[in-house]
Amino acid sequence: MSMLLNAPPGPPVDLATLIYVAIGFLIILFLASAIRILREYERGVIFQLGRFWKVKGPGLIIVIPVIQQMVRVDLRIVTQDVPPQDVISRDNVSVKVNAVIYYRVVDSERAIIQVASFMKATSELAQTTLRSVLGKHDLDEMLAERDKLNDDIQQILDQQTDAWGIKVTNVEIKHVDLDETMVRAIARQAEAERYRRAKIINAQGEQQAAQKLVDAADILARNKQAMQLRYLATLLDIAGEKNSTIVFPLPIEMLGNLISAAQPRGGSSSTS
Repeated sequence: MSMLLNAPPGPPVDLATLIYVAIGFLIILFLASAIRILREYERGVIFQLGRFWKVKGPGLIIVIPVIQQMVRVDLRIVTQDVPPQDVISRDNVSVKVNAVIYYRVVDSERAIIQVASFMKATSELAQTTLRSVLGKHDLDEMLAERDKLNDDIQQILDQQTDAWGIKVTNVEIKHVDLDETMVRAIARQAEAERYRRAKIINAQGEQQAAQKLVDAADILARNKQAMQLRYLATLLDIAGEKNSTIVFPLPIEMLGNLISAAQPRGGSSSTS
C-alpha cells in the first residue's frame, strides 16, 4: 500500500495536443457529414436555410451541415403498377382494368417543390384518368383498341404531370377482367358473328358461280358449233365412266342438220 502511494506521477498532458486532436476530430466529422457522392442518374436538390438554392450532381458535392440540406432525386424511368380499377363502360358493362405506367423525372426542382410525393401523386392521377378515359368507350373498344386507349391515357397524364417535372413516357393496359356471364355472352356473340360471315361467304360464292354460268351460257348461245362441241365433250365424259347403258337427249339442232343432209337435192331429182 505504501509503494502505491509513493509511485511517481505520469507525464503531464499537453493542452495544445488535446486542442489539435479535438480540431482534427471536428474536421473529420465535418467532412463525413458534408461530402456527398451522387451517381450519374441522381441529382441533389439543395436547400439553404429552408430556401431552394440549386440542383447539384452528379459526382462529388459538398453540403454544409446544418445550413444546407439535400434531397436525392432519381432520374431513371420508374415502372409503377396501377391497381385494378372498377370501370363502367359506355354500354353499361362493369369490368376491372389494371395498367402499368412508365415515367421519369425531368425537372428535379419542380418534382420536389411542386408536389409532396410525386410517385404517389402520379399513381393516384393514373387511377382516376384510367377510370375516366375507359368509361367513355364501349367494351368492344376496350378489347380491340388498346393501343389508342393507351395513347389517350398517356397524353392526358403527361399534360397533368408536366407541372410536377414528370414525363410520362408510356401507359399499357394489362388486363380487362370480365365476369363469367359476360364472357359467355361474348363467346356467343363471336360464334354468331362467325356463322354470319360463313353464310355471307357462301352466298357470295354462289352468286359468283351463277354469274359465271350466265356468262358461259351467253357465249354458247352466240355460237351453235360451240354448243355442239360442249355437248360432245359431255358425252365423252359420260362414256369414260363404266356404264352399260347411256341414255342422252339429242339436240334439235343436230337432228335438223342430219335431216337436211339426208334429203335429196332438188336440182338432181328434176334432171332425172
